Amino acid sequence: MPPIISMPREDFTHVVRLTPLVSIDLILRDPEGAVLVGLRNNEPAKGVWFVPGGRIGKDERLVEAFARLLDLETGLSIPFAEARLLGAYEHFYDTNRYCEPGYGTHYVVLGYELQLETRPAIKLDDQHSAIKWMAVPALLAAPDVHDNTKAYLR
Repeated sequence: MPPIISMPREDFTHVVRLTPLVSIDLILRDPEGAVLVGLRNNEPAKGVWFVPGGRIGKDERLVEAFARLLDLETGLSIPFAEARLLGAYEHFYDTNRYCEPGYGTHYVVLGYELQLETRPAIKLDDQHSAIKWMAVPALLAAPDVHDNTKAYLR
């Protein structure tokens, strides 16, 4: 797997201002159908519940990005072949990672769903201050779950 190269802040802000980012979101369902969400620490979507996920790196294959993001954001290791592609989604935010004025963030997101046989222990990462499993009706009704997460379940 090629390493994910972190770029200087100035370069990344330039990319975010001028191009969409490509990412993967992970919709993990427990045996009862509840979905895992995390309370976001960072912009965009800071302070709201959102499914795990993140950007795909330059020269990183989908299967590699899937494995990396699943491990980093949950501590889980599940084969890519067990995931079901829900589709491609567009996420538009008024904010950006660094809270700089004047531009937002645009993502093109591949939503992958995983049906789990058990509810596993989840490793909390630095992107989230808390995690929880939510039944779909409660998730869809919750004002503090981001609409982009709700879109995967409608």
